[in-house]
Amino acid sequence: MTKVIDFKEGEHVTTPLLLTSAVKGTTNSGAPYMTLTLQDDTKAIEAKYWDIRPEMEKLLKSGKIYTFTLEIIRYRNALQAKVVSVFPADEGDLKLEDFLSKSPVSKVELRNVIEEAISSIENEKIAKIVTAVMNYYEKDFYSYPAASKIHHEFMGGLATHVAGMLKLARAICEIYPECSRDYLYAGVILHDLGKIEELSSPVVPEYTVEGKLLGHISILAGRLLEIGDSLGYGDSEELLLLRHMVLSHHGQLEYGSPVRPETIEAELLNYIDNIDARMNILDKAFKQIETGEFTQKLFALDNRSFYKHN
Repeated sequence: MTKVIDFKEGEHVTTPLLLTSAVKGTTNSGAPYMTLTLQDDTKAIEAKYWDIRPEMEKLLKSGKIYTFTLEIIRYRNALQAKVVSVFPADEGDLKLEDFLSKSPVSKVELRNVIEEAISSIENEKIAKIVTAVMNYYEKDFYSYPAASKIHHEFMGGLATHVAGMLKLARAICEIYPECSRDYLYAGVILHDLGKIEELSSPVVPEYTVEGKLLGHISILAGRLLEIGDSLGYGDSEELLLLRHMVLSHHGQLEYGSPVRPETIEAELLNYIDNIDARMNILDKAFKQIETGEFTQKLFALDNRSFYKHN
């Protein structure tokens, strides 16, 4: 079985792949086509299925494994595939999880980093709130991605994102002692937990009805208030400030935050979140090119291309 990471420009490959996205389009001449996202456990690749017939459109469903014959080409400094043929794979010998990207960090290591951070929180109210919210979400926390695309979009991506942010938070607290370690650690751990309700599953996630109508920020802000009330902390400053950190962690109103950061820890949370997300985007992009080349334009990074140097 040829892996996506081993695809080379100019070759033809026939291999089973997971279809994670299928978007219809029409050429300037009116011919139908589909843009597909195909992946295995090593990498994803965009594929174009030109002049697609209606019966093939109906056949292709996200979350299913198919055997594709592809011609590998280069487009805008990135490998792309042209679909030559496709038919349903014999799924008797194929497991969906074998086609999913997974965290490069073990679940044991992630759990150790996150649980150590929780146990280090000295403020009793903050510690109990964080523990109760984590208990509510723990069943899915270590399997969910941090997003459906863009960054940390693999199984275990949410926990990987949080663990990376905690390491940044620890260093920042050492440099800036005026920052409350308790609040910053809590904000890091809590900030994206609403994505577990925003997204349908850790496998080929789609947005739930609640996710579309409310978004993960509002979902978690509500859940946090509910759990805080149940602990008897509904009127506490600790709960208020944690809710503020969740509501403001995107930093700007136009980026989805109902309010902008107005505490030290909320301000730092926004930047830590951005640093870890952007480094993950760049890490993925650099893995697709050779030293001395530029990445393709990265939409999440202001459509900039980045140079990979020695």
